[in-house]
Amino acid sequence: MTRLSVSLPGLNMKNPVMPASGTFGFGDMYHDLYDYDRLGAIVLKSTTRQARIGNEDPKFHPLNHSALNAVGLKNPGVEKVVSEKLPRLHGFSTPVIGSVAGETEEEFVEVADILSKSGVLSALELNLSCPNVKEGGLTFGVDPSAVRRITEKVKQVTSLPVYVKLTPNVTDIVTIAKAAEEGGADGLSLINTVLGMNFDTKTRKPVLGNVMGGLSGESIFPIAVRMVYQVSREVSVPIIGMGGIRSADDVIQMFLAGASAVAVGTATYHNPVVMNEIIDALPDRMADLGIESIEDLIREVKEGRRLG
Repeated sequence: MTRLSVSLPGLNMKNPVMPASGTFGFGDMYHDLYDYDRLGAIVLKSTTRQARIGNEDPKFHPLNHSALNAVGLKNPGVEKVVSEKLPRLHGFSTPVIGSVAGETEEEFVEVADILSKSGVLSALELNLSCPNVKEGGLTFGVDPSAVRRITEKVKQVTSLPVYVKLTPNVTDIVTIAKAAEEGGADGLSLINTVLGMNFDTKTRKPVLGNVMGGLSGESIFPIAVRMVYQVSREVSVPIIGMGGIRSADDVIQMFLAGASAVAVGTATYHNPVVMNEIIDALPDRMADLGIESIEDLIREVKEGRRLG
């Protein structure tokens, strides 16, 4: 154990920093810039049962320290992920988290089952920001009963810890988080992107081919901190905080809000080595703030909540 190490269900991490799903590919993006054994964990791009080509181009629109995207779960399908992508991640000391997505509850269960049997993964993350085709396109993650039900069903087919990734596009994030916990979630990941839209004034058309997309990056950081804070006061499972993290101070803010680890996403597009820089900066910043270790900070926040 070191000052930066943290232990979550299925994840013994050298430090609390990992890439957010979708921003690191299947461990094949930025491979020349990172020693994967230095990261706290690796989170893979969301996987569906069949291959998906994603939404209409343009799928990504950069903003100042933020971004809009509507990638549409582009991936080669779970069979190719298991046979072609995951074998490359054998041998690393860093835990690997597989991201599960689907258009039906049955697809979530099937993909989770196949990924679990790969022998490579340490945990699963359920991306519940997907449209439920059986419910007219309603996003799974806005329905507490669907969140609880999918979590329960996935837990029945895997022995891996299951983290449920929550969408912020809801009225009451706490109700959704509690539903995931009731379904047996071992942890939560929040937040996913905030629904947004921009126009190109020259073409007079939306900047994304899908018209609307997910806003991520610095713009949503205060929203993410607020939601992690709200949820952490109402659930007992650990939280992986994400949404606009760019610096060591942002990481510490997430821990003060109640997170037990963090994921970095959009900042990597603007600065591909940002996770290295955050990991390097954390010890000195912690020393400046009188923080002995990440685990001590987690305990301090939990104890403060209990006494408060």
